[in-house]
Amino acid sequence: MKELIGTGTALITPFKQDYSIDTDALARIVEHQIANGTDYLVVLGTTGESATLSESEKVTVIHTIQEANQGRLPLVLGIGGNDTASVIHKLTHTPLQGFSAVLSVSPYYNKPNQEGIYQHYKSISASTPLPIIIYNVPSRTGSNMTWETQCRIAALPNMVATKEASGNMEQVMQIISRKPDDFLVISGDDALTFPMLACGASGVISVINHAYPALFSGMVKAALNANWAEARRLHYQTMEGAMAIFADGSPGGIKAMLNEMGLCENVVRLPLWPVNEDVEKRLRNLVIR
Repeated sequence: MKELIGTGTALITPFKQDYSIDTDALARIVEHQIANGTDYLVVLGTTGESATLSESEKVTVIHTIQEANQGRLPLVLGIGGNDTASVIHKLTHTPLQGFSAVLSVSPYYNKPNQEGIYQHYKSISASTPLPIIIYNVPSRTGSNMTWETQCRIAALPNMVATKEASGNMEQVMQIISRKPDDFLVISGDDALTFPMLACGASGVISVINHAYPALFSGMVKAALNANWAEARRLHYQTMEGAMAIFADGSPGGIKAMLNEMGLCENVVRLPLWPVNEDVEKRLRNLVIR
């Protein structure tokens, strides 16, 4: 899965002031990513506020991104949930032509044990031939996929990568040291991407890359080419923004920056709310012009 090495951007869904999808802004954001060195795009992940999109709106988002992209970058589609049967239904009924892989989050809210998490992924692996990226984000799901479970899942057919966002570097190193050779470890935490790359990760699925596509993807490319001095320089140049966008909720933080850049409105859907005034001012000042 060479398409997944490097920097993927977890695309936002821009809204107009009336909360409808702003397809023109979405197309602008896709073009901005392509023009500035991003390696692939992730569609309808958490950052895209997929939880508040209707099925017809999801189709609109997919079509808008595909039309803007014109096959120039690989695309990954987010399909996950906390009902295994529902995830399988989506995987078997969603047109997946044009997508290189599926990103599927560990089941949230239910808090399954490790065997339940493994059986969930085993079931969805059997339902589709498309490559699957598993996604561990305990801060959102309420449960952690241990390194043992992730390495066990990695041995299943068509499991090609993990997006690891536990924030636990010991766990990251255990996965990297024990995974199959062809299984990729992808950072799901912008601020920890540089140390994860130093430990052997293959890239990142990023939020801050919306605002710093040339710099942040440049950091990843430099690290993957063992140019550690340049990677370190770019890491510290982008680190404050990478942390600040999550200070008062995501994707509210990155939308404030993109609004300052003239790429979209600063609008999120309830129950999300725009970042507070202090954070917004800080984020607008972090935009690199």
